[in-house]
Amino acid sequence: MIEPCKRALSYTVIFLLAAVAAYGQRAAIGVASGETTDRFGGLPSATTAVGDINADFIVIQGSQKNQTPAIVAGGEIVFPADTTKHASEFSAYAGPIFHFGSHFSAGFHGQVHKILIPASNVNGQEFARYNMLLVEVPAVLEYKFSNEPRHAFLQAQVSPEFKPHFTAPKAGTNYPKPSLDHGYFIRGTAGYVFGKWYARASYETRYFKFTNTLSNPNDLNNWKTNLITVGVGVLF
Repeated sequence: MIEPCKRALSYTVIFLLAAVAAYGQRAAIGVASGETTDRFGGLPSATTAVGDINADFIVIQGSQKNQTPAIVAGGEIVFPADTTKHASEFSAYAGPIFHFGSHFSAGFHGQVHKILIPASNVNGQEFARYNMLLVEVPAVLEYKFSNEPRHAFLQAQVSPEFKPHFTAPKAGTNYPKPSLDHGYFIRGTAGYVFGKWYARASYETRYFKFTNTLSNPNDLNNWKTNLITVGVGVLF
């Protein structure tokens, strides 16, 4: 049975996908695939294929003349082929985007991000990790090279990670909740719009470092992930 939080986040993202068609003044729905490489502590890194479903839309159209931002919202699901060594992720966001001229925009997303962290087998014993619910505020910068229907664009997102809300895995764990020392994520995207559809490639790196205490033996909770995807989408 799907965990309640996982089901709720799935419903949230599905709702956002449906809202794109119903309410979005400008909307995009995309799919992507690629690979993710994850490393926990000093354990060997592991790589697997990954899929991605994403959507975003403008809730309120901004006005550059009146210096009012557009309000955007969206969601994303990231699902690895191997969930025994890699995390599944669910996120939903909303936030303002300001336009500076006809090519450059900047703003931020207020984002809720659920990450289901896999356990690891260490010397024949299972080390079960807590799942994390994060509140993130990534800065979003985008540059498009033309206002024509066909144009290239670049986007960057960057954010520190704040103290997560931890939930125990379904199988339970014998370890206390870890304490975050610091973390961050960075995403870069390059793409091209072909009128009503687009293609894009993204690279994302994410890192969590936890304090070295009894809750984080041998730094086994520390997590570094690198994600590369290539995908297509439809614009409405």
